[in-house]
Amino acid sequence: MKITSIGADISGNDVSCSETLIKKIEKDIPSLLEVGAYKAALTNITGDDVVISAFVEDENLEEINQGIVNILRRNAEDLGDINGISTTREGAGEGVSYAEAKIRQDRYPDAVIMAFDTYGGEPFVHKVADSAMKAASSMDNVTDIGGSSLNPGNKIPGVGYVSDETDDPVVVVTVEDIESVGVVAGAMMGAALGNKNVYLVQRGSPSYIIPGSVIMSLTAYMNGNVLDLAVPLSDRMKILKCK
Repeated sequence: MKITSIGADISGNDVSCSETLIKKIEKDIPSLLEVGAYKAALTNITGDDVVISAFVEDENLEEINQGIVNILRRNAEDLGDINGISTTREGAGEGVSYAEAKIRQDRYPDAVIMAFDTYGGEPFVHKVADSAMKAASSMDNVTDIGGSSLNPGNKIPGVGYVSDETDDPVVVVTVEDIESVGVVAGAMMGAALGNKNVYLVQRGSPSYIIPGSVIMSLTAYMNGNVLDLAVPLSDRMKILKCK
């Protein structure tokens, strides 16, 4: 089994996703279960970017990826990222972001998903995503790590190609026990926030930031349940002061 995550900017503006867009996507998610997904959800909403994720058996991966892109295309207020997908590497443009990771067969399908949004395609966002992946790789009880920047040849199984111009990366990490979810997510968050001009936001928050900055959302996707980790992790960062 794997988790697959596809992110795209399909919003009609550059800073947020409308409630109408979110509701339309969520209404279409059950169609993924009908074609073979074990679980599926709108996991991340980051500025004007959304990420749809699904737990899927390997043999159904291509069909589920097609289904996710169809949902994005069907509900898009702007087809920019969708139009970047091509059947050939040469024809590909800035498109959707893709990440996948393996899940051990004897474990519940639990994962941490980090998604980013840039206002002007700030190139340092890929360094930030790489920092989060490196942090996760050093943690215990991590099964696998996937990221859109690791996508070889920028080919998305069952979908097509996107170019190196694709921004707003997605990172997925599969975790082997429930108590490790917070540890792994905390390590990823700390590594990402250690970079310049990076801000953690709640799921669905608009990207109200100074231009030249990057925002990220952090979600635990646990056996089909979506948990926004921004609030509990930020609460843990509060400094206990002496009297």
